[in-house]
Amino acid sequence: MTDPTTADPIHAYIAELVETHPVVLFMKGTPARPQCGFSAATVDVLRHHDVAVHAVDVLSDPALRQGIKTYANWPTVPQLYIGGAFVGGCDIVRELHETGELAGLIAGCLPSVATEISS
Repeated sequence: MTDPTTADPIHAYIAELVETHPVVLFMKGTPARPQCGFSAATVDVLRHHDVAVHAVDVLSDPALRQGIKTYANWPTVPQLYIGGAFVGGCDIVRELHETGELAGLIAGCLPSVATEISS
């Protein structure tokens, strides 16, 4: 992951988000209205967990859409961060959910809280 102390304002903004919120999802659209199938699938997985998710719509800002890719050196969106660490994209999130590892990552970073992603 890129050093969050970098002079790049987009990277500094991303670093602030992932350090401030225990679970952050950079996605296309919003949880209520995902704008791509991968973002929708990631939201669906996260709905299975009792966790507040801070969702960020990268489509609202072209610089953010590009910056998130260079921040984690990961070429695609969505991107999930838990406890300040990059977890992965849709396929990795689904795999971690299926193996039960995602629940452990979530439990390890915060106490159980009400879900912000509504049905």
